[in-house]
Amino acid sequence: MDNLKKASVLLTLYLNVNSLCLVSAGKISGDEVINLGHKSTAWEPLMHISANLSSISSIASYFEFRTLDPEGIVFYGDTKEGQDWFVLTLRDGIPEVQIGKANILVSVKAGPKLNDGAWHKLELRSEQKYVIVEINNKVELLVGMESDQTDDLLTGKIRLALGGMLVDQKRLLHPFNPEMDGCIRAGNWLNLSTPWDTEPSWKPSTCFPEIKKGSYFPGSGLILFNTSDLPGVETEERGVTIEVYGSWRGTLLSLQSLDFQYILPGVKGKESRGFTVELEEESGSSNTADSSKLTLTLLKHSLVLNGETELENESIDFLSRWTEGMSLAFGGVPGESEDSKTVHHLQGCLEKILIQGQDIDLDRGLSSSTGLSRHTVVP
Repeated sequence: MDNLKKASVLLTLYLNVNSLCLVSAGKISGDEVINLGHKSTAWEPLMHISANLSSISSIASYFEFRTLDPEGIVFYGDTKEGQDWFVLTLRDGIPEVQIGKANILVSVKAGPKLNDGAWHKLELRSEQKYVIVEINNKVELLVGMESDQTDDLLTGKIRLALGGMLVDQKRLLHPFNPEMDGCIRAGNWLNLSTPWDTEPSWKPSTCFPEIKKGSYFPGSGLILFNTSDLPGVETEERGVTIEVYGSWRGTLLSLQSLDFQYILPGVKGKESRGFTVELEEESGSSNTADSSKLTLTLLKHSLVLNGETELENESIDFLSRWTEGMSLAFGGVPGESEDSKTVHHLQGCLEKILIQGQDIDLDRGLSSSTGLSRHTVVP
């Protein structure tokens, strides 16, 4: 009995160690629930897999997909080490397929908007000269290609990837923003049972049962814009208006140029090269976790917060600075470390950010956090 117990313990330890090795090597089953967001790089796939074409009976994959994100990579595949490739993306919420084969590039966009937060079943398959995309059991995209330079005989390996591409994005016919904040589940990938390889820094992220539009800030990182890339000044009298809706704690936003700095809420005792506006603790919603709206207006020589003047300085033309380009960050202050005692990074949910009345897509900014969700918050 003792020997049997020892053997059982050794076997358990062996299985546990091998299970740990499988996780540390970055492996995941393709039929699990997979969050495509929170990647460390924009274009590199979250995970990928390859197989010999000789062992595959049908070039078809299907899965369920859910997102509120209007643009980004969902699914990629190629043969001949990337000489022939395709990528499925969303653009304005509508599915788009781009294909590269020999000297031919094709881009086709069609079908229903999928960024409604509901689960949709997608199937992609190759049938001779055609790539077919079914959405909710209905053919929505059918792309055919033929040339005297193409070879329809499939040999070698096929590679699949989620959330990124395995070829240079410069080969795209129609460039797009690659980052996709969405979830995949119930995947069947060419009937393969082999686990997928994940990026080295990959960690599983939750896909919540219910979601709504907005951006979740985990208390670390920020999103940075150059104001010259944002909606500009219409008239000097109206200035530039930033509206933020949501609930949060910590640093909501900061504005910086070479000789000017504004932090909301302000940081008492902080030294800077320019101005740091200090907000009192009772200054309202910026220090509470209650759902709120905040409006910051930049006029020629003043900053106005929720209708009250925060700063006046005749030597600074804020509108010219905006047009020329300042750093506008949501969630923190560029250059501040995560453990800074003077600036607390934003924690909470921003339901909407409007600049000059236009909804701002946070995918257009540079993020310093892989834990930030730009299009999804939990109700």
